[in-house]
Amino acid sequence: MTAAESSGPANEESGPAAAGMTADGTAETSAAVPGAGMVADSGGAVGPQSRTSDIVPGPGGVMTDEVGVVTGDLTLRTEYADGKVTLRVQYKDADEWYGVTGTSVALADPAGLDAVHGVAVGLLHRPEG
Repeated sequence: MTAAESSGPANEESGPAAAGMTADGTAETSAAVPGAGMVADSGGAVGPQSRTSDIVPGPGGVMTDEVGVVTGDLTLRTEYADGKVTLRVQYKDADEWYGVTGTSVALADPAGLDAVHGVAVGLLHRPEG
């Protein structure tokens, strides 16, 4: 919801609360409103995000770009930044992260990060083999 949609009656719309628009949706004559045309809340701004889960891969482990196959108790991190999602793993409680081979792909909507992470965990977490 924009500031114009959430503020008071139409005849009171002016200044920053109107986000540069009049009640009928046309641009104000003055363009000096900071943030004109932007979403009023920060929900529209998306920066880097990530999700993590502890996993135990199956017997084949997880192939990484940097060190090859890693096995054992791992932490999986699904990262979203600059319109891309990337999977990384680390040995549980270690400092180094390794890119999971072939997992840096475009993600049009950052709202899909949870779903991508859930699928990745479902595919990689195989404690029973």
